[in-house]
Amino acid sequence: MAWLTDNLATIVVSLILIAIVALIIRKQIRDRLSGKSSCGCGCENCASRGMCHGVTQESPRKGGK
Repeated sequence: MAWLTDNLATIVVSLILIAIVALIIRKQIRDRLSGKSSCGCGCENCASRGMCHGVTQESPRKGGK
């Protein structure tokens, strides 16, 4: 019991930090599942959009044109 009272401040701070990290991870997972970008800007003009989201190439048209 003495160890617990001696280290109570460290335990409380650690629990708070663990809770904050868990909330951040939860938000990132929810954002990823809803399709939101992690950088906060749109992907239309982003130079690295191919790295974040697999860019699909259009298949060539049949019939010559």
